[in-house]
Amino acid sequence: MTSQNVIDELQRLGMSGYEAKAYLALVAAGTPLNGYEVAKRSGVPRSTVYETLGKLVGRGAAYEVRAGEDSVGYLSLPPQALLDRLRREFDQSLDVLRSALPEIASPPQVRLVHSLDDRDSLLARAEDLVTGARNDLFLSGWPAELDALKPLVRGAEAESVDVSVVAFGEDPDPVGRTTTHRFSAPEVVLENLGCRLLVVAADREQAVIGGITDSGAWGVYTDDPAVVLVAVEYVRHDIAMHLIADRFDAEEFSSFWTSDPELRRLRADHGAPAAVLRQGHQPSSGRSRSPRRTQRRHSS
Repeated sequence: MTSQNVIDELQRLGMSGYEAKAYLALVAAGTPLNGYEVAKRSGVPRSTVYETLGKLVGRGAAYEVRAGEDSVGYLSLPPQALLDRLRREFDQSLDVLRSALPEIASPPQVRLVHSLDDRDSLLARAEDLVTGARNDLFLSGWPAELDALKPLVRGAEAESVDVSVVAFGEDPDPVGRTTTHRFSAPEVVLENLGCRLLVVAADREQAVIGGITDSGAWGVYTDDPAVVLVAVEYVRHDIAMHLIADRFDAEEFSSFWTSDPELRRLRADHGAPAAVLRQGHQPSSGRSRSPRRTQRRHSS
């Protein structure tokens, strides 16, 4: 990691750019420096270096060291001590906000629907849902995406969140109550859908639904109760079907699943779900919006 990376991270934790540069110069020196030396080593202008050092002293990230009547140096708080202090302060702020913000917030007047433009965005929003879950989680997806969420899902499970998962493909390291989708091979499902469908629903309140291919991804985050209900029931229905199938002869059920004309009709729209996702996708502006009423055409 470069010095600039460290400066960037310290800024994210609340330091100004000058404060981060001055602190880094003090840490690298390992010995007290006066203002002139800090300015020379850090690039902080001499006209503002003492003000910057004063702010570091005020936040407890540095100390004044007097070497004589007229000589003042500055020594950094050791990095580990600084990180521990920042963590405590951050946790304290979170505790205050966790109790204060709900008291201020008004009931939502508009339900959110945010477009998600790529796989990273899908997974990042899914991580938010998993981290915030308090009661239950429903997930359905392929190992490529589920594996990325597992560390946080395990953390939620450790906090007594009830986790139900449908995995399209063998999972040697399952999390929660995992059901391996067995009615159709993953490659067949992928052909039918035209994408790897990811569904994550938390506490029956929020959902992320998206499709991923080798060339891109599309999806949405929403707290609309109707959409969240459909997402939850989609996962629950898959699990229930497997529980029912386990009560019957495997060969007979397999024959029924692959040859029944009504089931074949329902699975005849190969690739259509992915096409619908592409058609409904709009570039994200970072704001919630209502679905457009005009129908747009898609060519593929």
